[in-house]
Amino acid sequence: MTGVGSGFRAWRRERALGRVKPGDGRELKRFRWWQWTRRALFHIRLPDDGRQLLYSVDVLHGKYDSNGRRHADLYLDGRHHAASVVPARFPVPGGTIEVAASGFGLKRCHYVTAEGAEHRLAPDPASAEGRRLRLEREHPMLSRWIGAVSVSVLLVALLVLLTQLAESITRVPEIAEHLGTFSAPVELPVWANITVTVAAALASTERALRLRYSRLLDGSVG
Repeated sequence: MTGVGSGFRAWRRERALGRVKPGDGRELKRFRWWQWTRRALFHIRLPDDGRQLLYSVDVLHGKYDSNGRRHADLYLDGRHHAASVVPARFPVPGGTIEVAASGFGLKRCHYVTAEGAEHRLAPDPASAEGRRLRLEREHPMLSRWIGAVSVSVLLVALLVLLTQLAESITRVPEIAEHLGTFSAPVELPVWANITVTVAAALASTERALRLRYSRLLDGSVG
């Protein structure tokens, strides 16, 4: 099974590398404050033959091609170097830059060396991710409290979803006959369900600003 899993991961890596297209050389635009909810911009400096090269990853949220796919753009020293469908793997000196997205932002933007070491790219200071990182550095206690609230909100949303799903499933006559019926301990009104959904989306968005993602928690919301 390990060999099969390794082979599948290798196939996915090769497939991602095959999606990379050469860039057109255009200049990287500055991050503007009104783009907080629409754009993610990350940077990393990598050595190459005695030089320090600046790589930047630019992703526009909510922008999809005709096939419903999101794209990531890679810039080298401020010029468009390559583009790829997300999830993306860009070959760079010493390894690759991997980019993956969720319904609430990015869940991965890392430099992975040939030896397998991972380094998260630094968010642009003007971006929402950059401002969230500054909050974490300047007010670590507040940052941890916000993170804990986000997880708590998602756990509550997951519990509500699971109880409502179990109730719906056990209403099927064939299932109810063999397992009995299940009633949710708390019957939420419509406005409460909407509130929980909105709060969960905000919590997952906050976590995306820190490149945090859980398939169980965030995936159940998206």
